[in-house]
Amino acid sequence: MDKVNNAELLKFVLASIQMIKERFEGIGCSDDFMYSKEGMTKLDAISMRLQSIGEALKNIDKRDRDFLLEVAERSYWSKIIKTREIITHHYIDIDSETIFMICDEKLEFLEKNISDLIIKIEA
Repeated sequence: MDKVNNAELLKFVLASIQMIKERFEGIGCSDDFMYSKEGMTKLDAISMRLQSIGEALKNIDKRDRDFLLEVAERSYWSKIIKTREIITHHYIDIDSETIFMICDEKLEFLEKNISDLIIKIEA
């Protein structure tokens, strides 16, 4: 495992999560993405960051299949990587409700898992 590269990718993911949180401010429901130019811009920006997170995790997983399993099971990581695939290859099918749910319900747990992995690398 290349700890330096994994650490850099994990820190990128953590920074991306922070950007998503900032961009998600003021979004109270999925409709907030859809009914204004600002909302659509936020949806696009958040989707791009989610795509980047999935790509970074995909690269880490390719490099070391067991590393991510230190904090969560494979199905958890697989869902995040598959979200990247959907955003990349089926952008027209992106659902504002799904993006809202990810930001509202899933981001904190991802942030904790990424932080835990960074701690393991730096220990």
